[in-house]
Amino acid sequence: KMEEFLNLTHLKTSLKEAILLDYYTAGFWWAKEMNFSLIQLSGFMDLINFALENISTKHMTLGDNLKELERAMAGIGETESEERGDLNLFSIEQAKAIIDFLVTSLFKHYKAYEYLFHVRREEPVISNE
Repeated sequence: KMEEFLNLTHLKTSLKEAILLDYYTAGFWWAKEMNFSLIQLSGFMDLINFALENISTKHMTLGDNLKELERAMAGIGETESEERGDLNLFSIEQAKAIIDFLVTSLFKHYKAYEYLFHVRREEPVISNE
């Protein structure tokens, strides 16, 4: 279902899509284990998407992306998070857990995600030879 929701059409042949599906799925199950409500789960998944878009579309550095995360989590500043709704639906403990999750799952591997989104790879040619 996550594959359909994310509109991943080349999952079997695209390493990028497989990695993104894995990350979103891991985030979803982590949030479920945290017993987030549906609105909290939606906000958390939106936050994951926000951080990944900052890497893929906006080419943000690690420092800039962390600043955007801080603004989004604090609910202050002029960020796109305001357009998506208020993220103050999380308790302080939940917010700390979310930050820990993002640090260990995304920000510690930032160079790998930058590589995933920005380094052009040649498609391997597979034949009978």
